Amino acid sequence: MSGKNPDVDMTTLSALAEPNRKEIVELLRSGPLTVGEIANRLGLRQPQASKHLKVLSDSGIVEVQAEANRRIYKLRPEPFQALDSWVQSFRRVMQERFDNLDDYLRELQNKEKS
Repeated sequence: MSGKNPDVDMTTLSALAEPNRKEIVELLRSGPLTVGEIANRLGLRQPQASKHLKVLSDSGIVEVQAEANRRIYKLRPEPFQALDSWVQSFRRVMQERFDNLDDYLRELQNKEKS
């Protein structure tokens, strides 16, 4: 990622755009879960949940750990750090524009007073 223009992987945004996958990510915010737990909480069949988890895994959003015959999924911090940096870059640009607008309005007010 460059300092001025952070690069967000479009696969992250694409993966999060699907409502079930977004809900899975929301669930995993609280901590790691198995496929069965995710499926139960979202009212999905296990194959559906597995399909969504594969997309999230392939896009680097989640990682899986095998324990005996269970697969436990948890969020990876890196994609969210990249998204945060990307959003921060917009925030900086917008703040700069607001600062410039404040300066311009102050100039106009000073001209009116003169």
